[in-house]
Amino acid sequence: MELSITDRMKHAFNAFMNRDPTAYYNRNLGSSYSIRPDRPRLSRGNERSIITAIFNRIAMDVAAIDIMHCRLDENNRFIEKIDSGLNNCLNLEANVDQSGRAFIQDAVMSMLDEGVVALVPVDTDLNPASTDSYDILTMRTGKILEWYPAHVKVRLYNDRTGEKEDLILAKRDVAIIENPLFAIVNEPNSTMQRLMRKLSLLDVTDEQTASGKLDLIIQLPYVVKSEARREQANQRRKDIEQQLAEGKYGIAYTDGTEKITQLNRSVENNLMKQVEYLTNMVYSQIGITQSVLDGTADEKTMLNYNNRTVEPIVSAIVDELKRKFLTKTARTQLQSISFFRDPFKLVPVNDIAEIADKFTRNEIMTSNEIRQIVGMKPSNDPKADQLINSNISQAKEDNVPSEGNEEYGEGGKSQNE
Repeated sequence: MELSITDRMKHAFNAFMNRDPTAYYNRNLGSSYSIRPDRPRLSRGNERSIITAIFNRIAMDVAAIDIMHCRLDENNRFIEKIDSGLNNCLNLEANVDQSGRAFIQDAVMSMLDEGVVALVPVDTDLNPASTDSYDILTMRTGKILEWYPAHVKVRLYNDRTGEKEDLILAKRDVAIIENPLFAIVNEPNSTMQRLMRKLSLLDVTDEQTASGKLDLIIQLPYVVKSEARREQANQRRKDIEQQLAEGKYGIAYTDGTEKITQLNRSVENNLMKQVEYLTNMVYSQIGITQSVLDGTADEKTMLNYNNRTVEPIVSAIVDELKRKFLTKTARTQLQSISFFRDPFKLVPVNDIAEIADKFTRNEIMTSNEIRQIVGMKPSNDPKADQLINSNISQAKEDNVPSEGNEEYGEGGKSQNE
């Protein structure tokens, strides 16, 4: 229903004109920063090396997988998605700063960098210390500082004060996710750590090489064995340095008997070869290739990467969430936390038509489900939501919902009602 001109003027709002310009200056808004204070900062100088690209690629691929709080049947098959606070945190909004996808990416980045990460429920409807049946409203990632027999000290960002605070929380109330690739990535003498050290040494060498030094050797026409001759040589060197520094074009003059030799390059080392060797070792051990990073990997390469790298990390997250945040009663009610990967993301457009024909003809997917994959709106035809083979004429009684659909409808009811 459209509003009249009077109602529109009465309820109209403008962000610039309908507010007091001094309202936000007259109250305390909390701490302010030029950058986001809750954003993860990689340790050990990883942000300046190829390691950041590897971690970010893995975190993005893990965050692209749907993680849902759902209900299963007796055969552990998906029935429905449960509308809960935990599912809202995983898919829509984890906290005031992060969406569900950004939250998972933050968790994976922190886990790969630190070796372990804590997923902490911040806001809950009931106190976790007094009951296990509580609903999670907001979550954040935290860095584990100290370990106790049944507790952990976690450094967590408080979005109310804008500061990071250290809290001691029970292990049963916090999802503690350890990196499945810990032995390769986070161990002190692992391949990844060796690569980090070699990259740091290579950076130091490059800075020394590009430091602006001329690397000149001056041969004087006399022997500098005595103290007086050495002082004379140092004075001559300082004179040439002063001429080069103060000259407009960096030109200096020398005596006709002096000889100057310029070093064209620094002393060679095999750091680059070691970096290349360790990089290839890291790629092979964590199951990633250069083609995955630059987007040119084929289907077999991506399948190997998803099975060896992405799937173990997602499984570690899902298993820990299921273990810590689903009670025994919830698991008895066939509630679970599962992840779902879209198998059509890597399929070329040319193969979609053949796949759609096979899936619909063999009654694996409906026409509307295929239309969603292609990006088209669902059809209003009731036949488009039925698992039937359109190439075979169907009897009229076959158009009624099947028994399996009726069971699905009963299974879709909430067992809590």
